[in-house]
Amino acid sequence: MKNFLIGGVPEHFNLPWYIALRDKEFQKEEINLRWKDYPGGTGEMAAALRNKEIDMAVILTEGIVRDIINGNDSKIVQVFVKSPLLWGIHVAADSDYEEILDLKGTDAAISRYGSGSHLMAFVNAENHHWDLKNDLKFKVIQDLDGALKGLPKGKGDYFMWEKFMTKPYVDNGTFRLIGESPTPWPSFVIAVRNDVLINEEACVKAILKVINDTTANFKAFPNVDELIAKRYGQKIEDVREWLSLTSWSDAQLTSKELENIQQKLLELKLIENKIQETSILHNF
Repeated sequence: MKNFLIGGVPEHFNLPWYIALRDKEFQKEEINLRWKDYPGGTGEMAAALRNKEIDMAVILTEGIVRDIINGNDSKIVQVFVKSPLLWGIHVAADSDYEEILDLKGTDAAISRYGSGSHLMAFVNAENHHWDLKNDLKFKVIQDLDGALKGLPKGKGDYFMWEKFMTKPYVDNGTFRLIGESPTPWPSFVIAVRNDVLINEEACVKAILKVINDTTANFKAFPNVDELIAKRYGQKIEDVREWLSLTSWSDAQLTSKELENIQQKLLELKLIENKIQETSILHNF
């Protein structure tokens, strides 16, 4: 039995992993796969890959591309969620901010530097033609819980996080949603440390086959909408809308998609240079 440790955010996108683990699908392949939640998101997982604390991660596409370019010794093995991530732009419910333009020059609450919430603040700023040097400021709040505690107290002025995961906190009056910003590329990929790919490629392929078989049938699972609603504290109508907008994948990023991501990161001055596709993507 081979031991593997995978990291991911504790969100509904990753429920297929929970189902496959629950049903002992990986053990049937002689693989003892353990899951570790990373509420801090992409920056926290990228650090865990670098520090060899985990073998693989389900991670935001733009975040891991940037971290690989900056020296993370890992590669993307496939897309996991091919639909864009719909980032909600949130403020404290009692704040004076009414629209995105009001946020120009204010503090974006981010989980950490290099995280999705950090990178997407740049994308949002560019979409609204802000000065990326002078109109973007940041306050580190660690994760969603940090934003829930911090934003109402003035630690950060706005917070970007996946719209449906934050919807319960809009409904209960903690946050107010004032805009949305979808990623212009597939939202989640699976990344694996290079030493693991070299030494355990067959096992990685077996893990991918199990999860891809699970996602292929995910929406057809009996009462999957009710399971998601209960597990993640969501309203059933929100879950059904999210399911209608979300699609999983077993394909690799295309050259065009990777070029688009690298070009955007370069334009936003989040990387200093592009690197070869073969240094970022692993094709079996």
